[in-house]
This record gives sequence, C-alpha cells and structure tokens, in this order.
Amino acid sequence: MALFMDTRLILRKVTDLRCLTPRRYRVKEKWAATHAKHPPTRLALHHFDATYSVQLGKLWPSVRVAMLSERKYGALLNNFCHDAVLVDLQAKGCRDFITNREEDGQCVFPVFTVNHYLSCHPNIKCLVFPRGDVTRFKPARPDAYGLLSYYLMDAASVLPCLALDVQEGHNVLDLCAAPGGKTLSLLQSQTISKWFLCVNDTSVSRTMRLRKVLHSYVPKQFLTDEKLRITSFDVQVLVDVPCTTDRHSLMEDDNNIFNKIRVGERRRLPQLQLELLLAGIEAACPGGEILYSTCTLSQNQNQGVVEQAICLARENHGIQLEAVSLRPLTQMFRNTFHFAPDLHLGEMVIPHLAANFGPIYMCKLKRLT
Repeated sequence: MALFMDTRLILRKVTDLRCLTPRRYRVKEKWAATHAKHPPTRLALHHFDATYSVQLGKLWPSVRVAMLSERKYGALLNNFCHDAVLVDLQAKGCRDFITNREEDGQCVFPVFTVNHYLSCHPNIKCLVFPRGDVTRFKPARPDAYGLLSYYLMDAASVLPCLALDVQEGHNVLDLCAAPGGKTLSLLQSQTISKWFLCVNDTSVSRTMRLRKVLHSYVPKQFLTDEKLRITSFDVQVLVDVPCTTDRHSLMEDDNNIFNKIRVGERRRLPQLQLELLLAGIEAACPGGEILYSTCTLSQNQNQGVVEQAICLARENHGIQLEAVSLRPLTQMFRNTFHFAPDLHLGEMVIPHLAANFGPIYMCKLKRLT
C-alpha cells in the first residue's frame, strides 16, 4: 500500500515537467519584457474599429464578431494523392461547394455563363461543412507516396483561382505565390501539361515554405522546368499581394503587421501592392487577364489600389484596362459565402458567423492594349 501511494505521488510530480528541468536551467518569466502593454492584436482591433465602422457601416458589428470568432476552413482535395478521402469527408457531412452548389432558384445569369467557370476547372474540389457548422478538419495524412490528401485553407481563397479562368494553352504567372494555397488550387485542374505556371515570391522564408507545400502535394515529375517555368509573355496573372491580413492581425501577436516596430512597413503596403499590380499588368500580354486579390477589408488596399493601377497604367505605359464583372461567380456561391453588397469595383467575401470565411477581395482586369 505504501509503495502504491509513493507511485501516485511520483506520477503527480512528474505531471509538472519543470521538475525534470535542472534548477540552473529554469528561466523565470520576465513579465515586463514578454507582455506588451498594447499588444499588436489590440492595436489592430482599435484600427479596424475606427476604419471599418465607417467603411462598412451597419455591417461592421456582425463582421467584427465573426472575425473575432473561430474561422472556418475548407479542405482542398489533392488529386495527385492516391487515398480516397472524398467519401470519408462526405460521410462526415462535408460537400464540395464548387460542384455541389446549393441552388435557390434565383439565378439571374444565363446558365452558360455560370457553368463557364466550372468547365475551366472541373477537377478542383474544395469541401466545406454546412453553414453554421464549425467542425474542424483533421490533419491530412500522407499516402503511400508521401503526398498529403488535402490542403486546409480558407475556402474563399479558391474563388480567385476560379475567376482567373485559366484555359488550355495559357501561360500563368502567380505573383507572391507563398504559402502556396492558390498555386496548389491551380495545379489541381490537372491540365498542367497544357499550360505553363510560373510561381514567384521575393521572401526567402516564404519561398522555402512554398517549395515545402509543393513537394508535399505534387509529384516530382510535375515540378520540372517544363511544367513550371518563367516566361515573359504571360496571358493570365494572379496577383495575390501582401496585405494587413486582417484575421491574423486580430488573432495572433506573432508576425503581426500592427506591431509597433512595423509601422513603416504597414504604411508602405498600398504602394507595394500598387507596384506589384502594375508589374502583373505589364507581364500580361494584350488580351490577357489579371486577377488582383487580398485578404483584407481595407478599401485603400483593395479598390484604391486597383483604381490607381488603372490610371497609372494608362498614363505611364499607354495600357488600357477593363474591369471584368465577377458577379456571375458571386451568384454561384452566394449560399456558401457572404459577399459585400454594392462594390463599384471587384467583389469581396466578408466574414459572417454562419459562413465564417474571408475576408477575400478580388478584382479582375483585362488588358486591352
């Protein structure tokens, strides 16, 4: 009996792992150094309250609650994986929001217009739980070849890839490709042998992460220069620019753009975004299309950047651009996502408690000259 009590006492002590650390190696937490008086997440919330309450008006309170709540994810199926996980996910209540759309009989666009987006990427499948269901996906497991079965991402991030309208024979440039979710979405169409994809990112650490993602999901034979290469005559350009990443800024103090030491970097974001969009416009050939996207609600980083780019491209380079309506795409998926009403340029998914995806802004431009 005494031996049993001693064993219980030892186990109780072992639960505190600090007992296993020699005293000379224990570090006392320094509160003054580790806990900022005004953490970046609180600064971000104050900034958003002051900005988005004016920009979104009555919508901001509900969007604010959604952004401070647990976000909802989608599972982008990896068509290169040999594990059949689609049936398992469907058995748990998931549905592919792209091919299995919830219809309400109110579509005002022609059927051929709506189905055009689906015909371009028939193999892209992204599964989500029903509206109001915030069940978490389990981590993906590798198959016999070491490829993961699905990639967890904000399901709204797939929309820019659908809107880009990549077709056979196109060359595709993906600017700021890391961490790789949109690149992986484009590769799922399995038409990589019929078009070329160039991925780019200036950050060394983000490029390493991009390489890791691609090697975890795509077979080596598709990661050659013949399949993914750089060309100076890109037809379709995806410009997914760095932004304030509103959700991350509200939820994580690490790598937060609202950190006091990154004030200058945050203020330079609109200029950086403008430069990247102009680079994408110049890379596209006449007749090509450019898809600009962010994950912020900021009007200065969304419509403001696009308007400046259209003006500067015309004045400085003689390039005429035309905004392409994405309303058919929003019409297709309005039962899965909550879209901002009455934007004069582009479309935006805004967070909502029943469909807590986004924010994702996207605007499509066509180069005329």
